[in-house]
Amino acid sequence: MITYTAKYTKIDAGYLGQLVEWPEVVTEGKDLEECRALLRDALREMVLAYQQLGKEIPAGNALIEQLPVEVERVGPAT
Repeated sequence: MITYTAKYTKIDAGYLGQLVEWPEVVTEGKDLEECRALLRDALREMVLAYQQLGKEIPAGNALIEQLPVEVERVGPAT
């Protein structure tokens, strides 16, 4: 079994989901739950397509880390 790392970004239409290790696997959903389900479906389809084409399936297990940084405001405050 391969484990992939999903990244979800809030967008105007809901959420955008993408696999870090396989950026071609990307979906949108109206909420996070739908986006997750669609991303799982897209991953299954992509695995099948790669297998049928004899292409190597990307390895998983990326490490994601959030890095905080203080940013000073430059210019007039609005």
